[in-house]
This record gives sequence, structure tokens and C-alpha cells, in this order.
Amino acid sequence: MTVLHDVRTYKSAEPLAREDQLAWKIAEVAADPVAIDAEVAEMIGNRIIDNAAVAAASLARRPVASARAQAEAHPFAPGATVFGLDLGRTISPEWAAWANGVAVRELDFHDTFLAADYSHPGDNIPPILAVAQHAGKDGAALIRALATGYEIQVDLVKGICLHEHKIDHIAHLGPSAAAGIGTLMNLPVETIYQAVQQALHVTTTTRQSRKGEISSWKAFAPAFAGKMAIEAVDRVMRGEGAPSPAWEGEDGFIAWLLGGPGHVYRVPLPAEGEPKRAILDTYTKEHSAEYQSQALIDLARRIGPRIRDAGGFGAVTDIVLHTSHHTHFVIGTGANDPQKMDPAASRETLDHSIMYILAVALEDGAWHHVRSYAPERTQRPDTVALWRKISTVEDPDWTRRYHSQDPAEKAFGGRLVVTFADGTMIEDATAVADAHPLGVRPFARAQYIGKFRDLAESVIATAEQDRFLNLVSRLPELTAAELRQLSFSADPARLGEPAKRGLFDLA
Repeated sequence: MTVLHDVRTYKSAEPLAREDQLAWKIAEVAADPVAIDAEVAEMIGNRIIDNAAVAAASLARRPVASARAQAEAHPFAPGATVFGLDLGRTISPEWAAWANGVAVRELDFHDTFLAADYSHPGDNIPPILAVAQHAGKDGAALIRALATGYEIQVDLVKGICLHEHKIDHIAHLGPSAAAGIGTLMNLPVETIYQAVQQALHVTTTTRQSRKGEISSWKAFAPAFAGKMAIEAVDRVMRGEGAPSPAWEGEDGFIAWLLGGPGHVYRVPLPAEGEPKRAILDTYTKEHSAEYQSQALIDLARRIGPRIRDAGGFGAVTDIVLHTSHHTHFVIGTGANDPQKMDPAASRETLDHSIMYILAVALEDGAWHHVRSYAPERTQRPDTVALWRKISTVEDPDWTRRYHSQDPAEKAFGGRLVVTFADGTMIEDATAVADAHPLGVRPFARAQYIGKFRDLAESVIATAEQDRFLNLVSRLPELTAAELRQLSFSADPARLGEPAKRGLFDLA
């Protein structure tokens, strides 16, 4: 049975036992040696495939090449593998997690969970896998650790809203990755407790990462959190401590960065002995764009032909998306970001512009991780004209459904209203993406493999794809030696090069 824990600020003179602190309760969950359900193990394999798929597609992109070059300056034995590099070449685990984390996050194309806050729980995989390879752990140990990472991140996202205080969501990722590594290493509760707090303290940043002119840091931020989690665990294993209590302290996270001393958060965590199943609440992306756009891309693919039949896009006077508070204010016109309407905006900005995304999806009837963001696509005059006609408004009912705790009612879509010059209208709505567990084409292992094959085509040799997928298919039985091969290599010509030299290139 899930237990709700009240979390609030305590004055320094006010008694708060360690056992009553959120970090300790998280550590207890991480240290609880519960069995892993078969469907959880299956989904963990799916998400490992999903991450690898997105990493393959991003190997040659500049931020990924930059992160990989930084990692290559830190060879280490035993160490961990880096996507694209020869599997016999090992890197210090925190730097391997850094490089792999950027590769996974660069295209904004892997899994998601949305509740009180937002997250990409698959960001837990690079740091936990890197430590598993370095520490000689087997597949079963990796599964247990990833179940913890997903559980803690999802539970924090359910209970604590960061974005309303302009704190970036990696503040939930640092603690979850540290907890997952604690499970992996069979660390005592005391050690995990300190690591979780240390990771929270060093991964709390602002949401400017996802506002205005969005830069490549959006991809680097989760990798930074994973790297910091590994370093935090290393420090506390050596006997060092952390700012404590991190969440509840008088000068701590809640008091000054979140709701303040009068606010109480309620964080759900599994009871002792309860299986860690939170990964089953998460969902992946079929399209390379912000999650709130997934259902709307599918809606646009359906409604685009109807617009053509009714007179074409030139006859449209305006298109209004009625949607949730988050979609309106973060990726819609409610954000008041002129960059979201700029044909010269960065890819990172455009994947957070539902106006641009709808324009392209309506016209093309599809969405592609490269072609849909190409400058010749973003600056096409007919697309820019349609883009300028699209706006968003908040609909309280969509906001309510967005925050619903009922999975059957929870929705991330909206209602699209298209008005033509003659006054006629077309409208349609959708609640969830086609690939969502409740969608018309929910993703299962076959779809994850299909996504991997599609994104890895011409990047990873077919035999190497087969080898990687075979390992994932046997994940619970993998030996430590086999787990060290749970990555993929690619032709160096496919890897790309950093645009400029950095400090680590000076030696």
C-alpha cells in the first residue's frame, strides 16, 4: 500500500528525527529488497531500448559530440561505455553518464511522466547503468536499481510541484538517480539518505533552461543531474555528509525555493515490502517534441486533410487550441515568448512551440525529428503564415484533466478550433497520444524495437543493432560481463565532431 508522507519546513529548534525526513524515507524505499514484477522488468527493457534509439539518432549532433569529447578526456578502468564508442573503450562512470545522458536527452524524444510537476524518468538510466557497468553488477541488479530510480522520481513528481516556483525538474532527478545507485550498490539507509540530500542540493536550478531562447543546456541539464548523483554517492560512501534536512530545513529547499514555511507537500512512497511499479505510470514519445505536443501532433495529422477538403490552409483565418494551463503557458502563446513565433529560433525553442508544431503537423500530416526542424522547413512562407494564425487558450476542464489522479481521465491534449474566412469552422479534440497506454496504438516491445530500428538506420550497423537488442531481451539474466556490453558502437564517421575545442583538449 502506498503511504502519503507530509513534508514541510521545520525550524532548526523544532524536533525532526531523521526517520521522519523525506530523504530518509526515500532511502528506506531504495534499500527495501522487494521483488521486481515481470511487467516492470519488461518495461525497464523497453526504456533501455527507447533511450538507445534516441541516442543513436543524436550521435552526430553538436551537443552530443561536445559531451562525448569531454567524456573521452576521462578514460578509466573498469569504467563504463559511451554510446557510439568502441565497447572496449571505457570512461569514468560519471563522465560516461554525462555523455550518454546528453545523447538520450538531446532530441526530447524519450519517456515522460507528468503530474504535479514534469519529468523524463528515462534520464535515470544513463547514470545508474554507468555505475552498474563500472561496479560489475549484473542485469538483475540493474533492473532493481532502475525500478528504484523510476519509483522515486515519479513519486516526487506526484507530490512536489517545482515549476510553479520556477525550479527546473532536474531537482527531482538528482535524488532519484542517487537513490537508484544506492539500490544498485546495496548501500545502507544512512548512506543513501546522505546521497539523496547531497544530490538535491547540487542539482537545484532554475527553469530558465526551458524559457525564452532555449539553448542546448536543456539537453545537458539532466546529464548534469546524473553526473552529480554519481559524485554524491561517491562522496557519502567515503563518509562525507550532506546539507540536512535538505527538504525540511529552516533554510532548506521548501522554505526558500518552493512553497515556503507554511506549505505542506504530500509525497506518496511505497510501503515497506511493496513492489516498485511507478515505471508503469510513465509513457514514451512517438514524436520528437515536448510531451504536451504528442497528442496534438496526432490530432493535427487527422484534422489536416479536413482543412484541405474545406478550402485549404490559405482560407483559414485563425486556429485556436483550447488546452491545459501547462500547455498554454509553457509551450503556447500564454508563455509570451516571441521566440516561439520566430522562424529563426533554435530547435530547442521550436520543440517548445505548439504553434509551430501544429502548423507543420497540419501541413505535413507527419512529424520527423530532423526534417520538421530543418531551417528550410521552419522558414517556408506558407508555414510561417499558418503559424501566425495559431494561438492557445487555457480551458479549465483540460487543466483539471491534466492534473487528474484517475489514469482514465488524465489528459494531455486539447480541442482544436479552425475558423475559415467564410465563417465555417472545423473542430476536433483528443485526450492522449496514439502511443499512450490508453491511446489507439499503445507502445509495447514491438513498437520500441521499431523506434530503435528506425532511428538507428544508417547510424548503427544491423549486426550491432541485433546484438544490442538480444542483450536487452535477456536483461534479467545478463552477467556482469554482458552488462558491460549493453551499449552500441558506431562507425566513427557517424559520430560528428565538437564545433570548438575546450579545456580538456588543451593537454
